[in-house]
Amino acid sequence: MQKKINSIKPDLIFITGDSVDKTEKIKPLNKFLELIDNSIKKYAITGNWEYWGNVNLTKLKSIYSKNNCELLINENRTILIKNREISIIGIDDFVGGNADFRKAVENIKETETNIILSHCPEYRDIITKQKGSLNIDLVLSGHTHGGQITFLGIVPFKPQGSGKYLKGWYKESGPKMYISKGIGTSILPIRFGARAEMVEMEI
Repeated sequence: MQKKINSIKPDLIFITGDSVDKTEKIKPLNKFLELIDNSIKKYAITGNWEYWGNVNLTKLKSIYSKNNCELLINENRTILIKNREISIIGIDDFVGGNADFRKAVENIKETETNIILSHCPEYRDIITKQKGSLNIDLVLSGHTHGGQITFLGIVPFKPQGSGKYLKGWYKESGPKMYISKGIGTSILPIRFGARAEMVEMEI
């Protein structure tokens, strides 16, 4: 996977939470991140498992920083890419943390493009109610694993924080959102009918 990332050389990489579920797994995460070109700017947020696993967020933030990645917890950053100003808004996890859209957009600079990283897709409904006049171009989420185990389109279980959402694009009744199926598993170490994915997109 890292070879594919390095060959594409994206302008940005977004990690939408659940990167580790135990503090001791930060070391393998670091080894993986070290395989990715350090010049590529990265942004990460928390998922529920960073909280449920009592992950040391100070250590996690330090390892991310070492690999040119910022962990955003109800914060925003403005960056310039190819003469285009972009605001990255990172929301804390909705289920395990303390998601706070209003705090995340405090003192945000008015830019051409606003992108929100929110682990739980259900939080999009709150963003829709609270965004006011702020234009949100894209919400990027994960959490659902695309159902993880599906059969003939039937999804027997979706984790708390999924809401009415499952995978892929949602463009109606709120900011445009894409939910990645991600690459991991939860509870059961299997996936069926929900192929793992690493998403590449042009914005």
